[in-house]
Amino acid sequence: LLEDFGYGGEPAADGQDCLKQLANTHYDLIFMDCQMPVIDGYETTRQIRHQQNDGQRSIIVGLTAHAMVGDREKCLDAGMDDYLTKPVMEEDLLEMLQKWLP
Repeated sequence: LLEDFGYGGEPAADGQDCLKQLANTHYDLIFMDCQMPVIDGYETTRQIRHQQNDGQRSIIVGLTAHAMVGDREKCLDAGMDDYLTKPVMEEDLLEMLQKWLP
């Protein structure tokens, strides 16, 4: 879908892989799966926020299968900027890209 909308992307296998990629590359926007193996998305986000300064701050959008009361707040409390529920709908993804990317 990202390519269909004219954007690129690089997948990460888990939170640890994501942190390794961020050590070498800045990403404007990160779609962060909250339920990942090794390091979950919440802890990965906390580590990213600890490492990034304000000038290099990536936008992080949490992706979760949970749509229960409090899940959005859990994402925001971890340092995410926004969140989407899975399955991600095409129009919601496009709206999120337009909201956060210049």
